[in-house]
Amino acid sequence: MSPINSINLSRIFSKLDKNGDGHVSLDELKGFLDIIGIIASEEELELLVGKTSLDSIDFFLFYDAITKAYIKQSSYKHDDFLENDLQKVFGVFDLNGDGFICCEELQSALSRLGLWDEQCGKDCMSMINVYDKNSDGKLDFEEFKDMMLAN
Repeated sequence: MSPINSINLSRIFSKLDKNGDGHVSLDELKGFLDIIGIIASEEELELLVGKTSLDSIDFFLFYDAITKAYIKQSSYKHDDFLENDLQKVFGVFDLNGDGFICCEELQSALSRLGLWDEQCGKDCMSMINVYDKNSDGKLDFEEFKDMMLAN
């Protein structure tokens, strides 16, 4: 779930407020939460919100609270997700599955992604050398991770 800006949140509120009375029912709120990946029953929402419907200000405050709670909860899992994603990306470049990315594999992967040209061919080895800590001419996963996380 990523934060939604206030303009889009206003649009969402307007679409959820089907009868135009300025309130979103718990049923409508539940539908919205399902879409953004938060599963809750109407009973849970009523206990949490303390009302049977939300006006726009309550809706914004509610969204802000669940977004902050989600970010706090997911920050604990962020490193595991990042590691998993980087392993998948590493696999895209490690074409022969030997646990290393050599210059030819980097060139081939960049070519498949439409990011390779003749000049890149000269730069592949330079790219590897910058992050190749043990100077073996290829990148292992830890070196690749350092490259991907470099600012």
